Amino acid sequence: MKMVEEISNPVLRENNIELVDIEFVKENSNYFLRIYIDKSSGITVDDCQKVSEYIGKKLDEVDPINVSYYLEVSSPGLDRPLKRERDLERSLGKDVDVSLYKALQGKKKFSGELVSFNEDIIKITDNDIGEMEIPRNNISKIKLAIKF
Repeated sequence: MKMVEEISNPVLRENNIELVDIEFVKENSNYFLRIYIDKSSGITVDDCQKVSEYIGKKLDEVDPINVSYYLEVSSPGLDRPLKRERDLERSLGKDVDVSLYKALQGKKKFSGELVSFNEDIIKITDNDIGEMEIPRNNISKIKLAIKF
């Protein structure tokens, strides 16, 4: 997927768009190359179309994927996982939901304010427990909390 990222960079830079994630998945008998993009003012349908057309053309030229697939370009949505360092940086001070592989203090799900993080741990102020450190290698998913 590194090549897809490199192919995407010119159109993303030109339009002040951030690459959030790239997925290549098989669903039933079909393959999908999914590219998630975002920008501070929000992604529009026109942004997705522009990026899709550019990337589709470039992928057809270099053909790095040796199976037929569908190309999808979209916003990552409100409940996107926070995967990259910059996702976590932007989320400092915001409420997050954290799911774990193995339970801590008898729980596998925590919610609270993201206080800090480094390469080994994230620190949150859990709504029930208070401030706690969670090893990053035990986190299955972290995302912004959606409040209604």
